[in-house]
Formats: sequence, structure tokens, C-alpha cells
Amino acid sequence: MSLVSDSALRRALARARDGKALDLTEAVVLLHARGEQLDALLDHASRVRDAGLKAAGREGVITYSRKVFIPLTRLCRDRCGYCTFATAPHKLESAFLSPDEVLEIARQGAAMGCKEALFTLGDRPEDRWHQAREWLDAHGYDDTLSYVRAMAILVLEETGLLPHLNPGVLSWRDLQRLKPVAPSMGMMLETTSRRLFEEKGQPHYGSPDKDPAVRLRVLEDAGRSNVPFTTGILIGIGETVEDRAESIFAVRKVAREYGGIQEVIVQNFRAKPDTAMRGLPDADLHELAATIAVARLVLGPRVRLQAPPNLVDSEYALMIRAGIDDWGGVSPLTPDHVNPERPWPQIDDLAARTAESGFDLRERLTIYPEYVRAGEPWLDPRLFAHVEALADPATGLAREDAVPQGRPWQEPDGGFAAAGRVDLHVEVDTTGRANDRRDDFDHVYGDWTALRERLGPIAASTPGDVRQALRRAEADPAGLTDAEAVALLGAEGEALDELAAIADALRAQAVGDEVTYVVNRNINFTNVCYTGCRFCAFAQRRTDADAYTLSLDQVADRAEEAWAAGATEVCMQGGIHPDLPGTAYFDIARAVKARTPGMHVHAFSPMEVINGASRTNLSVRDWLEAAKEAGVDSLPGTAAEILDDDVRWVLTKGKLPAKEWIEVITTAHEVGIPTTSTMMYGHVDHHLHWVRHIKLIRRLQEQTGGFSEFVLLPFVHTSAPIYLAGIARPGPTAQENRAVHALARILLHGAISNIQCSWVKLQDDLCRQVLRGGVNDLGGTLMEETISRMAGSENGSYKTISELREMVEVTGRPVRQRTTEYGSPTAERLAAAQASDGVCQSVRRILPMA
Repeated sequence: MSLVSDSALRRALARARDGKALDLTEAVVLLHARGEQLDALLDHASRVRDAGLKAAGREGVITYSRKVFIPLTRLCRDRCGYCTFATAPHKLESAFLSPDEVLEIARQGAAMGCKEALFTLGDRPEDRWHQAREWLDAHGYDDTLSYVRAMAILVLEETGLLPHLNPGVLSWRDLQRLKPVAPSMGMMLETTSRRLFEEKGQPHYGSPDKDPAVRLRVLEDAGRSNVPFTTGILIGIGETVEDRAESIFAVRKVAREYGGIQEVIVQNFRAKPDTAMRGLPDADLHELAATIAVARLVLGPRVRLQAPPNLVDSEYALMIRAGIDDWGGVSPLTPDHVNPERPWPQIDDLAARTAESGFDLRERLTIYPEYVRAGEPWLDPRLFAHVEALADPATGLAREDAVPQGRPWQEPDGGFAAAGRVDLHVEVDTTGRANDRRDDFDHVYGDWTALRERLGPIAASTPGDVRQALRRAEADPAGLTDAEAVALLGAEGEALDELAAIADALRAQAVGDEVTYVVNRNINFTNVCYTGCRFCAFAQRRTDADAYTLSLDQVADRAEEAWAAGATEVCMQGGIHPDLPGTAYFDIARAVKARTPGMHVHAFSPMEVINGASRTNLSVRDWLEAAKEAGVDSLPGTAAEILDDDVRWVLTKGKLPAKEWIEVITTAHEVGIPTTSTMMYGHVDHHLHWVRHIKLIRRLQEQTGGFSEFVLLPFVHTSAPIYLAGIARPGPTAQENRAVHALARILLHGAISNIQCSWVKLQDDLCRQVLRGGVNDLGGTLMEETISRMAGSENGSYKTISELREMVEVTGRPVRQRTTEYGSPTAERLAAAQASDGVCQSVRRILPMA
């Protein structure tokens, strides 16, 4: 360990004493503290810990979880130099524990008062070991995580123990699959050192799951998915002091931005026989104490901090002084399979040693009290009863007298009972929304300050040669470079008019002069949602004044009304309501088809597809095929926003990543379900994002041919949380709207024929301008448009056929009613639509006087 000067240590300690935020350099300095300086550091860390416990309502309490350790498989695709847990197939009787073996461990643990079932296993062993793949195939599981999910449900139903899952690296979609079966999950970050991962001979070399960037992404995805997550660092494996400090700061960044890090473990390396690192010295316990103390000061009072009690020898008091407030999981039954040479302390002895330092030892659940008490969105409704049976409602800690008992794991009751403000679709145009923002605005979307740091300044577009780009657009529309396309987005005055003229000529070449529209009805069946999209003013908690959920009959009633008014399409999307059953989307489609067999069901965004697939534990392909069978005719290509994760993770806390959107869309096309494509722009993005998004849409169309149209959706800012927080700009300018509609026509020429503008988001005059610049479609009459109206759009929630015709009339172009597929409706449909003017009577309300 390199030395630092006494003066540097004194300065850093003084800042810690005074409660000043430490920077990375100061943290590195403090990691060197020893002797009297270490004593001072521990005192400062203890004070921060004590303040956090007092604020949490459990002053003087250190917690632990009574658990059983279920080593589901010891096979792993990684080759870490210090690990004795992972082994080879020939050393095992079976690649995986059987369900009976899992249950035997869980039942014995329940009988001994345990409440947590810790599932630990190697990362994706089937990718390395054919024996693992063969075992899974023989037992009917697609992959290891499918078996983990099934065993978690088995333990919940048969024993009542709460699963805590440690299956290693997880994708965003994996987290969606597993969240409904486990109140918490975890994965050690270990270190951010790339040297330990990339250099031959280092402990993480040859272990794909130990890439620090991959592991940090898991922590972020867990936060985005509202999963209470345990992580930590491992010291003494060859990392530098600077690496340690950087790792702590990396954890802090995720904890601040998403609020999902429920505990941080600071674990010391212990050399083990029969490993590549058996000759290395153990991490010094005073070094461990200094690291814990610095972690406490950097992470702050709200983060729960743990040191494993079986790895600290007899230095319990030292670790408590360093700032821990939790001892982690302790088992009266099973060994620590990761550190088998280090037995757990007896719980009574641990309580006595904790009391010697002036603290009470209290049992917690695997999910920490803060998340128990918060409930949604951190705890899936399917786990409410299991957690409620074991938790003290006043504190969120474990009821120590509670006896775990098996309870059914099933979809929540209710789901489709009508609830809340079900007339919001008409009242949004009269009485309006109850509040301009949700009551949990300050925390449901993550930490706004951390979000600003992630975003940084929005890059300005680099001015380009607009004239040269215009000439290229005329000669080779789809061949524009990124730089040329960005230049066109900056076109103004005569150049903008010329850009529009080029686009309009391409429009005439592709689809002629007709301006089309569809008579349709939007049916947003619920606005209850906990995804945390920061641009969305539609989503509500179930208890909010504007929250609602429609019953299946109400959905079908609205579809029937729309059919009577001449509609050929219903567009159905809703919030990600945690109570809706896994079959909800199929039930909705069937209900509409049963009532109106001829109606085109255009329904369910890629986010809803992923939600449905996760809840039913189906693959995306199988889910889409089931949706098609249930009556879904096409999907809206919404939830795209900007298909760049750097933008998406600012716009939304928990919506699906870009690659998941692409997979859903391409798979839908492969199974014969066409989709639209969309782009929402003008918020925290810049022009290059728009260009790359449109070009990506073109590449997908060239691959699958499944897009019917491209819809441009300018950001509506007025009530959008990300605008109210001062992060997003107030939508695109009129110049940008004209330019991007024209550019979309140019870049998509020869691939997607139909370019649609959104009258909901644009004023009528601007719609007319983009119709002169490449647009050929106005979308639908909608009948009820609630999402944009909740965000502050002032263009109404429907337009009649007469209003659409009037809008287009001054352009001199003909107007035609179309079907979803851009065909012609039957004479009967046309007559019904003309009779109603394209809007059913129930949504027509007299608007208040201005």
C-alpha cells in the first residue's frame, strides 16, 4: 500500500469530521488511515451510521437475516482465481440440486426459524458445461434461470421462506422474469478494476461475467426494475487502493440514481486451498475496517452496510465501530458454501458480541425494512402475502415469532375490476387532471440531481453545409450521411422550404397526393403504472386521484361504441399495472374480438409485450404467437422514444432497453404481426440521435418489411415530470418539427411509404406545414386521447372526420379514410363513419367556455 502524507490525512479526516462530501482523492487518502488516524476515521463513520439508524427509526439496532443457503448448482462458466464454490461436473453427483433436495433444505430451515432462502449458483453453467445443458433439457427447463424461477416458487408455496436470488449476471429482461418470485436479489460488484479482468493471470481473467462494465449494468438494470438489490466490494484480490475507492463511488452513483441498493457488503478476501490464489495473504482486518468506514462516509447514512461475521475473526467491535449496521445472512443450518472453511457464528453469540458494542441485534427479512414499508413498486403484488406474514408492519423488520408457512404464489385477485376515474378520457377535456404531478414526484423517478449528472449538457448540433446536403438529398435520399442529415435538421428559411419540397416530391412519388386517416378509438385500459418513465404524465399510482382501471366489459363496451361509429380499429395500450394477471393482454384482445369480430385490434407496445412474457414466463416469440391467436392483429411501435440507451436511461427509469424493443418488433414481424414505428423527440436528445434512430428504423424495415408507417411524436412538455424537474427542454421548435418530418420522408424513401404526423401534439397549422413537407397520413380520429392530454397537449382528445378534412382542405389534396393496413374500408364502414363523423357520441362533451 502506497503512503500518503500526514497532512493529507489530517485534511481528509477534518472534512469527514465536518460532514463534508468526500471526493475520490480524499477517499483514497482515508483508506490509508491506521493507528490513531484509523480510530478517528471510525468515529466519524460511526456517527454517520448512527444518524442513519435514527432517521430510519431503529436507533441502536444492528440487523441480520436468519437464512438457509441453497447451492442450486456449483457449476459456473467463469474461472475466478479465488473461488472454491465453482467446481467441475465430475466432482458432483448431479449438475443441479433436485426439487426434493431444494425443499428438504428449505423445510429444515423453516423448522429452525429461518425466513430467507438464499439461492446461490454459478453463472449460466449451461454455456460451458454440456452436463448442465443436458440436465436442464432432461428436466424441461430452457435455461438455468427458468429453473431458479421454478424453485423460488416451489419454496414460496411449500415453505413460506422468502427467496433471495444470487444467480450472477442478469439482463434487464431476466430481472423482469425473476422479480415476481423473489423480494430481493443480489450480485457483488467486487471491483471496477479492468486490470483484474483483462490481464492474464489476474483473478477475473477468462471470466466473462466479471467484466466491471457488465456488473455495473446489472446494478443499474436492477434499479431501473425496482428490485431491492444487494451488492458489495471484495478487497484484497489484487486491486489497488484507488480501485477500491472507485468501486465505492460507482456503487454510490447507482444507489443515488435509482434508490435500489438495499445493502452494500464490504468483504475481505480469505485465501482458500485448491485455488489459484491460495498463496496470497488474507486481507488485513484493519484494512477492512478502513474500507468499511470510507464506504460509510461516501455512501452516506441511508445505505445499509454489512460485513460478513464469519470472515472477521473476533473483530466484531472493530467492524461495528467502522460503521456497519448489518451482519448479513446467518444460518443455523447450512454452511457458507462460498467460504466453507469459515463457519457462521451462533446467533446468540452474535447478539452478545453486538450488545458489547451497545447495539441490539434484530432480525430482518431478505428485503430490507425500507422496501417492505414502501411496498410498490419495490415489492411485486404476488409476494405481498408472503412478506406480510413475516414482517412487523410497524418497523418492516422480521416478526421473530412468525413461523414461515407455505402460501400460494399466484396472480393477484381482482385485476379487471373497474376502479378509479374511469371517465378520465372525457373529463380530461373538461375538468382536467386532479394534480399537475404525482405526490411521489421527488423519488419515484430516481434522484433528479444524479440524473442531471448522468445527462450532462445537451450537445448542440454542429452546423453543416445545408446546400450540399440538399443536393445529396435530391440525388440519393437514403444515402445521406449522418453529418448531412444533421445539417438538414438545422435548415431554416428558404433552405427549410427547399427541404420540405424535396420531401414532398418523394411523398408524391411514393404514395401520391392522398392524405389518409383511420377511424379508430384509443382505449387506454389502465393508467396505473410504476415503470417510472420520466416523460410520462399519464402514469399514476393506484391510490392517485387520477388513477383508473377499466373492466373487460368496459373495454368491450368502448370497442362496440367505436364499431357503431364506423371505426375499423381500436388502439389499446395501458400502464404496467402490477395487479393485472399474466393473461391480461390476451383477455383484452379476446373481449374486443368477441364483441366486435370485425375490429382490427392494434394493441400492446413492446413494453407491454415484455411485461406479458415475463408474467407468463413465455418467450417473446411464444407470447406473440399466443397474442395473435387471441386476436391481436398488429402492434403499435410505441415505447421506442429514442432508440439509444444513453437517452432512454435519462427519459425513463425502468422502460425496456433499445435492444429489447428491437427484439420484440423484429420477432413480431417474423410471426406475421405488422407494427408501426415511432420516434418521440425534442426532450433530452439532440439531432444526431434523431438521425440514427430513423436510420435504425430503416435497417429494421429492410430486414423484416413489417413496418406499416413511421410516426413522429414531438415531446409534450407541460406536465411531463422530466420537464417539471428542469431537465428536459420544452419540446421541439416549429422549425425542427418541419425539418424532422421532411428528413424522415427522405431517409425512409424506398423503405417505409407512410409518414404520419400527430395532430394531437401539433397545432393544425403545423400539421398543414408538415403535410407540405413529406407527410401523407394524419393518424386517427382517436375518439379518446388521454396520454398526450395528461401531458398538457391542448389539441383535444378527438377529431371528427369533418375537422380532419377541414385541416387538409387548404392544401388542396384529397382526403381518404383508410384501414390500419392502408386499404379501403367497406362501404358499410364508410357509411357508419360518415353518419357519426368518425367519433362516437359518448365522448362528445360540451367544452367549457374560454
